[in-house]
Amino acid sequence: MTKAGQNRMAEIISMAASAIRQKIDLGEGDIMVDSDLMDKFPESQKPRYKSLEQFEKAIKDCTKCPLHKGRNKFVFGVGDSDADVIFVGEGPGRDEDLKGEPFVGRAGQLLDKILAAINFKRSEVYIGNIVKCRPPGNRDPEPSEMETCLPYLLEQIRMIDPKIVCCLGRIAAQALLQTKLPLGQLRGHFHDWYGRKLIVTYHPAALLRFPQYKRDTWEDVKKLRAEYDRLKAAERI
Repeated sequence: MTKAGQNRMAEIISMAASAIRQKIDLGEGDIMVDSDLMDKFPESQKPRYKSLEQFEKAIKDCTKCPLHKGRNKFVFGVGDSDADVIFVGEGPGRDEDLKGEPFVGRAGQLLDKILAAINFKRSEVYIGNIVKCRPPGNRDPEPSEMETCLPYLLEQIRMIDPKIVCCLGRIAAQALLQTKLPLGQLRGHFHDWYGRKLIVTYHPAALLRFPQYKRDTWEDVKKLRAEYDRLKAAERI
């Protein structure tokens, strides 16, 4: 093969890899966790811990799945323990693993800007992930890893008792909604989820790679804010 042919082949491979990555980032894949896990989340079940701090202390040394072997810090979650809105991502990245706090890298900085745009402070909401230890190389969490860690997130949600859950990205959405539908079919409207409202939008990390989807995300979070305002107004009646 000529040098020009080799260059063309490399270009085609690069374009194909980029297209595959985009499909993954924008929700064209699917994941599933054991549906029995969600059956263990009835509204009538009471939290087992008195505070989030007590809960974190109880689980921070977890070794139930292989992800613990490579972690620097257990990333429990952060924010208001009485928040009306919870944002859920898939798992910690490098910066989060080092600091022990979710969404503190570039994607986290973008999330902070998104929150500010709809008049939320980071301290007013709660932010967590499906898994609490960083997957190697920032790969997607395996279904078995999510099945092991998801009960921790469900307990956090039970304790905080938010009005709205916002899934950031395909993995969080498919895990909590127990569906294989792509992100494109899940976003843009509210889902009823255990007596709460759940909305899906793009993960901030995907927006860093594909900024053309920021407009769609803006529409999603405006819906979130409007529903939040409606629910708070109804409380005052």
